Amino acid sequence: MKGLTDIPGILVGHASDFDALTGCTVIRCDAGAVAGADLRGSATGTVEMDVLNPLHLTPRIHAVILAGGSAFGLEASSGVRKILEQKGIGFAMPSARVPLVAGAILYDLGIGKSGVRPTREMGEAAAAAASDDAVKEGAVGAGTGATVGKLYGLKQAMKGGTGSATVSLDGGVLVSALAAVNAFGDVRDWSTGKLIAGARRSAASMELADTEAQLKRGARSGGRGENTTLVVIATNARLTKVQATKLAQLGSAGMARALSPAWTIYDGDLTIALSAGAIEADMTGLGVAAAEAVAESIARAVRMAPTLGGVPGLAKA
Repeated sequence: MKGLTDIPGILVGHASDFDALTGCTVIRCDAGAVAGADLRGSATGTVEMDVLNPLHLTPRIHAVILAGGSAFGLEASSGVRKILEQKGIGFAMPSARVPLVAGAILYDLGIGKSGVRPTREMGEAAAAAASDDAVKEGAVGAGTGATVGKLYGLKQAMKGGTGSATVSLDGGVLVSALAAVNAFGDVRDWSTGKLIAGARRSAASMELADTEAQLKRGARSGGRGENTTLVVIATNARLTKVQATKLAQLGSAGMARALSPAWTIYDGDLTIALSAGAIEADMTGLGVAAAEAVAESIARAVRMAPTLGGVPGLAKA
């Protein structure tokens, strides 16, 4: 399986700055995709999310961009629009086609060079690089500077990243997810419940402290809005905007399985769901598959991330 690009019509491209440790990831759906969103975190940073609302006039969107750089990274969405406009892709208006690009950012300014953030040019590069090849995972794109397990700050955190996975259902239905994981909490292997990455007991140790257990013992989180896990789900099933919104909600259950804890006051966690197909499918079954794909994507994001910026990762560089 290739990850999110298993879904016909979905293209993924990354742009990464390995010196500054930041980047962005673009998910293109040039023919348009019905979309919905679920925002669970309390520290979100977004652009054009209103176009995903079922009450919004527009029936489809044309791309999603996930970027580092905190609010500064929202600039990269302009580069995606530029590339799509050049290709004649967008919502038809009397005088132009307007590309509809939803976006969200994560905070990676604490690692690498805080003064370098994803720009319009980086958004262009990621959009231009988008293809249906297997999704590149680890410390790439929006996950380049991502970290997890920040109960005790970056000195005891671990490397996050970008991961992607696909779940198959009977009848040829596919549900895929891509996650950029920059969580305050730890990451669990969703199938076993075992912690695999997160806050370490000390800067010199790889033993995990177990953030949830420490919080229950009275540890103070002391964080700010410096954390976020961003997820995009895509399926070849046919959905309305209401159904796509529901799929995003159901898929968010995968965050609760893989992040420990998820959706904190210090995280900007959100999920966007894209429908780019015409196969009829049961919504509950799609939701089960989406939650599994999200949880596996989050686990893969940390398993594929190497040590960078002095923050240890699970993968060999």
